[in-house]
Amino acid sequence: MSSTDEKPVDELGYEDARDELIDVVRVLEQGGLDLDASLSLWERGEKLAKRCEFHLAGARERIEKTLAEGTADQG
Repeated sequence: MSSTDEKPVDELGYEDARDELIDVVRVLEQGGLDLDASLSLWERGEKLAKRCEFHLAGARERIEKTLAEGTADQG
């Protein structure tokens, strides 16, 4: 995982952000990084987690909207 080939977090889809977050957690759990590298990786992980939450919130809104439209059509 190199900072030179990292795509900006705000350009990642849900699956890519989730997969990279899994990798970040794995590397942090293994340890062996110096403090600066650990902090940089942790910061990237925080951004990835927020990106995943953003995508999930959007999906939740779409589902709720679709369900509300379906209820309105029935009533």
